[in-house]
Amino acid sequence: MNKYRYSFEQVKIAKHLLYWTALIIPIAIVTGSLVALFLWLLDWATATRWQYLWLIFLLPFAGLLITFLYKTYGKNTEAGNNLIMDEIHKPGGGIPFRMAPLVLFSTIVTHLFGGSAGREGTAVQMGGSIASLFSKWYKLKNRNKRILLMCGMAAGFGAVFGTPITGAIFAMEVLAIGSIKYDALIPCLIASILADITCAAYGIHHTRYNIAFVGKIHSTKQLLSYFSFDFLLLFKVIVAGAAFGLASYLFAETSHIIKDTSAKYIHNKWITPIAGAALVIGISYLLGTFDYLGLGVSNPTGGVSILAAFHPHGADTWSWLWKLILTAITLSTGFKGGEVTPLFFIGATLGNTLATISGSPVDLFAGLGFIAVFAGATNTPLACTLMGVELFGSNNVVYYAVACFTAYYFSGHSGIYGSQRVAVSKFHLTYNRVHTIKEMKQKK
Repeated sequence: MNKYRYSFEQVKIAKHLLYWTALIIPIAIVTGSLVALFLWLLDWATATRWQYLWLIFLLPFAGLLITFLYKTYGKNTEAGNNLIMDEIHKPGGGIPFRMAPLVLFSTIVTHLFGGSAGREGTAVQMGGSIASLFSKWYKLKNRNKRILLMCGMAAGFGAVFGTPITGAIFAMEVLAIGSIKYDALIPCLIASILADITCAAYGIHHTRYNIAFVGKIHSTKQLLSYFSFDFLLLFKVIVAGAAFGLASYLFAETSHIIKDTSAKYIHNKWITPIAGAALVIGISYLLGTFDYLGLGVSNPTGGVSILAAFHPHGADTWSWLWKLILTAITLSTGFKGGEVTPLFFIGATLGNTLATISGSPVDLFAGLGFIAVFAGATNTPLACTLMGVELFGSNNVVYYAVACFTAYYFSGHSGIYGSQRVAVSKFHLTYNRVHTIKEMKQKK
């Protein structure tokens, strides 16, 4: 009898997966299509800004336009990724569909006029907005609505970076520090893969990164075989991982401080984006370069960029700090975009600097910084380790894991998402109750 019961159980599982696949397909296709449009517009905005650099002087007016749009039409959508995470934790008011067009337009405006921002936040918000809309049409219960919102996050993330496995794990891991619920595992994977396929079908090509260095460590068995040589490099990776974690902490805290300070001392909200834009333009002129504006993936002038950081002399000693400051100012004063691509820039250039100082492989350390600073700032070490495999190949996977896990711990209980819960402390086994990062900061 038990044998037949378990056989029927497999049938129920198959029906369950078919059910979720049917729900997810339209969401993944729409999200993947929107991400494709977004990436195309982002390439246009970036190329246009480099061609007409005088556009950066219009950044204050761009900030005013974004502020007007969100004050007039945004309502609660200004919370961005945190709104989606809050809705997943405790379904209630829902996510307005207007979030998708608002964040899409505002991010393009930010990049066109020289704001230092990324793209992940936009893609995730579009995915969450689309998923919320479909959940209303489907009339789902809260538990299923929660899973569908996670699928929207996974679809947006997987499509915008071309990393579908990372997208699926990120959507589950980012919700709570130290805890992953696997009830959305297959749905998130389906959503992320389908959205990535859809985005690629439009002819969108993602940036290719390359780490030529091939370490001798591919497993713990080989670690013992080459212990005398690889231990030194492994030690350097651990130290670098700690530095990447501290950079993550610095970015998150700097962003929070700028946002809190501007809210405290600038009572007229219309002045905030003007002040932020003035600082971005002024600091760029003081540095004598515009290399730290926009995404920073590549640089047509041959200056500092993420791609350049994978080569010797591809970054200055303090490139990571300037990008950190400019991005924190941009995103904390009302401009839109994501934090992740700037975190890639910060990590890759910091890795370049650390490699130069320690005599380590530059491309390896740039790649480690690329994923590890992101891991520390979002508290998603598993997703970021997988991102290393998807972007750079699996040859150095042990180093990816060591750098990401170390950065995760050294970033402390900080992060770029205030609604991220702390389910398990990094210092103690458990908390008496679940906190969010925002609640912990308020208690301090």
